[in-house]
Amino acid sequence: MSSDSIGAAAHDRSAQLPAGLWPVMITPFLDDGAIDWQGVDAVTDWYIASGAAGLFACCLSSEMYHLDEAERIALVQRVLRRVDGRIPVVATGNFGGEIPAQARSLRRVYDLGVAAAVILPNQLVREDEPDGALRDRLERLLNETGDAVLGLYEIPAPYKRIISAEIIGWAAHTGRFTYLKDTTCEPAVIRAKLAAAQGTSLRLYNAWTGGALESLNDGAAGLSPIAANCYPELFTWLCANYHAHPEKAQRLQRLLRVLEPAVCEQYVASAKRVMGLRGVPIGTRCRNRTLTIDAELIALHESLIEVIEEALSEYGIEGGSASSR
Repeated sequence: MSSDSIGAAAHDRSAQLPAGLWPVMITPFLDDGAIDWQGVDAVTDWYIASGAAGLFACCLSSEMYHLDEAERIALVQRVLRRVDGRIPVVATGNFGGEIPAQARSLRRVYDLGVAAAVILPNQLVREDEPDGALRDRLERLLNETGDAVLGLYEIPAPYKRIISAEIIGWAAHTGRFTYLKDTTCEPAVIRAKLAAAQGTSLRLYNAWTGGALESLNDGAAGLSPIAANCYPELFTWLCANYHAHPEKAQRLQRLLRVLEPAVCEQYVASAKRVMGLRGVPIGTRCRNRTLTIDAELIALHESLIEVIEEALSEYGIEGGSASSR
């Protein structure tokens, strides 16, 4: 298999994506700011050991806006090589510019071997442009990317473009879209999207921890929250057991909601530190902005680790082990 198509046979790209947890991957960096490639391998292994159904590489949590094109491609290749077919991987493919350039970028990412090349709608339209403009440009991308399987990501930056249920319904019925990372944070809107995509290959993965259980009960295929960078095993358990153990799932949902602020504080550096405390051999260096981990946050992380360990024990979960360097 060529280096340009690493992992191409890893996932049947005509098949529906698996249900469950899809972590938004962080990118470890060395002290000098270079990508820590051994760290990338370690976090990849840790997500898989923690029960991830798939991985979203090259996303906002990956600090992708602070990587150049060569680094983004190399990062996706490295993840695919490390995954080695164990689970599917999706990755962002468009980063602005004219539609033909965005189409070429999407196609290049898809040809690496990802299960879907993910589209950022806020790279296609301005905040004040209507849904009609978004659909027109999505149609152009479909026409210019051949048979590439695609995804959609309601990324919060540089602005959050929530995709309407109408656009979701159209996209789902083209047969070209399989992945939606939803950041709506509104149960009624999520339900409308699920209804619009019903019976198609498009699957919704909810990023909103506060509505994790409700979205699963409503038919979401899985979850994709930032907190999965700290305690992925708990989200894996919820995805796998919410139906069979509703009372335990409800208790876990309450816990996840309470823990979320500890993850959001100084994210993503805080997530990297928690991962390090849990045995993943990475540092806290970030590129996206200056992040301060002060004494108060350090104490909070220590308490968070204790709560995570207690929850893992309560739910009979064996924590994922990180690979050694």
